[in-house]
Amino acid sequence: MPPKGERRKQQIVNTAKKMFIDKGFQSTHIGQVCEELDIARGTVYQYFRNKKEILYAILEVVLEKIEDIFDQDDFNEFFSGDPSTEKVLEFVNRRLSSCISVLLSEPIVIKLIFKEIVGVDEEVNDRVGKAISSIEKFVAHEIGELMNRGIYKNTLDPKVTATMMVGGVMLVMFECDRTKQNVLDTNLITSMAKYYLHGVLK
Repeated sequence: MPPKGERRKQQIVNTAKKMFIDKGFQSTHIGQVCEELDIARGTVYQYFRNKKEILYAILEVVLEKIEDIFDQDDFNEFFSGDPSTEKVLEFVNRRLSSCISVLLSEPIVIKLIFKEIVGVDEEVNDRVGKAISSIEKFVAHEIGELMNRGIYKNTLDPKVTATMMVGGVMLVMFECDRTKQNVLDTNLITSMAKYYLHGVLK
């Protein structure tokens, strides 16, 4: 897509996101997005068939960014140097911080997870659930790799551990958003990583 098209598409997404949060999903209509941007309906339909597709596009971008964070080549390169426990903690901190930064860049995702967007139907809820499951799969895969390398306890269930970790992080993010705290505070992220590693490291 040409740069001009990409810019227009992002303008549509950004405008629709703000309306979904402020007005609710059901009360937001494509026509209102067009009015806000002073564009024709046909322009929006060049990129999205309906407003649900705008939400799905947001979720896809988040998933792509998180998949990049859990890049297998980066993982293999880091552990090829036989890192110390302290370095492993730094590694987990870095990846955790990166994931949180991605989610913070799209706060609507957290609001969708905790059903704070008014008017969202079961189809959208199902799509959000699948996105969360995908994130959990990335984490579970990494947990399995760390178990195989003898870094994590071999008694863990990677899927359950990943679900607990992802769920815990998202709940902390939700509470920080609700109470206006800085979720990227270094001490908070270090604490989350330590609590997580305390239960999984050998």
